[in-house]
Amino acid sequence: MTQVSSWSEMVDWSVGLLHRSTGHGVPEWNRRVLESGIDSERELRSWLREREVTGYAQMLLVMERFGYPELEAATSDELVDRQYADRPELRPILDRLLTEAALIGPMHVQARKTYVALVSPRRTFAIVKATTRARVDLGLRLAGHEPSGRLEGASALGNDTITVRIAIASADAIDEETLDWLRHAYTSNL
Repeated sequence: MTQVSSWSEMVDWSVGLLHRSTGHGVPEWNRRVLESGIDSERELRSWLREREVTGYAQMLLVMERFGYPELEAATSDELVDRQYADRPELRPILDRLLTEAALIGPMHVQARKTYVALVSPRRTFAIVKATTRARVDLGLRLAGHEPSGRLEGASALGNDTITVRIAIASADAIDEETLDWLRHAYTSNL
């Protein structure tokens, strides 16, 4: 199975990303944020966006200002185990998707509280979420693709950049079309 990053590894990666993308590290950005006097997350996100700090770097600075989630202390294995604790029959779907995704190209796999994110060298291109007791959703970031055929709308999958999803009921249901869409999402987000 593909190694899933822990929260601390994701934070470390985000620290490096912030420095590479802005030329300044966390201490300097924390100073700037405090000097801004901003006291709400929404205002801070807007303020950071105006300074071209987006994505994981922005998330890092928001957590620095307003606190890290308690799940940060959990390992990636613990987070994934919790997601599938009451639906173990769906776990093979995640395992198969991670195995297939590892063949596509370099990426990070990051466990979150309710889903697993697949991150290309540039950004999140897919998420895997045990949405119901009978289904896992493969959410894909495919700008410009409207829901049709196997691609369904992706509202409420945990990440607002995910535009469509493919519902999967078993590991055997992961067919070549599903894998083609996964590869397309990866290459579209490089």
